Amino acid sequence: MLDTAFEALKKFDWGSDLGALAPIEDAVTAAHGKPEARHEVETRLVTALQGELSRDAREYVCRKLAIVGTAACVPGLAPLLVNPESSHMSRFALEQIPAPEAAQALRDALSRASGTVKIGIISSLGARRDAASVPPLGELLQDGDAAIARAAALALGAIGSADSAAVLQRSLQAAGGSPAPIVDALLHCAETLMAANKLTEATAIYQAFAQDNQPRLVRLAANRGLLACASKQA
Repeated sequence: MLDTAFEALKKFDWGSDLGALAPIEDAVTAAHGKPEARHEVETRLVTALQGELSRDAREYVCRKLAIVGTAACVPGLAPLLVNPESSHMSRFALEQIPAPEAAQALRDALSRASGTVKIGIISSLGARRDAASVPPLGELLQDGDAAIARAAALALGAIGSADSAAVLQRSLQAAGGSPAPIVDALLHCAETLMAANKLTEATAIYQAFAQDNQPRLVRLAANRGLLACASKQA
C-alpha cells in the first residue's frame, strides 16, 4: 500500500483525493518513537522529493518531513531554499527539524538568497532562535534593503539572547537614533531574557528605554518591563 501511495504522490495536486496518500500519513504517524520506521519513511520522502513532483506534491512532502525529518533529510531540503516556488515549504520543514544541520542549511542559504526569499530565511532563523545566526544577522542590520534590515532586527529579537541584544544595542548606537525595528527587537530580547531569569540584562535594556527622550509607548513598555523584573526579584 505504501508503494502505491508514493506512486500516487507523483501525480498529486491539492485537487486530488488525499485518501490515496493515507498510507503515507499512517507511516508518518506510526514512526513516532520508532527510529527505524522513522528513518525508512524519511528516506522514502527524500527520494520522492528528489524526483519529478508537482509543486503541491513537494509541499506535501515538506510537511511530512517537518514531522519525521532529521539531519539526514537536510541535503534534500537545502537546494529548495533559494527557489521562490519551494522556499517557503522547505523553510517550514527546516524550522521544525531540531538538528543543527538544519540551521546551518538556512545560514548557508542567506548569501545565495535575495528579496522576499532572503527575508523568509531570516525569519526562519529567528523562529529557530539559532544562536549561531547572531553574527550574520547582525551584519544584515546594515543591509541597503530596509526590509531585510528590519527582518534581521526582528529575528535577533526573536533569538532573545544577551549576544543578540548586544548586537542590537551597538546598531542602535551607530544609528544615532531609535529605529523602530531595533527598539521593538530589543524589547523582545528583554522580555525573553526576563523569562529566562536573566534579570540584570533585561533590566538594563528596559532602563535605557524608560528615559524621557523615548516615545511614550516605548516608555510605557519599558516601565512595565521594569516592574515585571522587580516583581521577579522580590
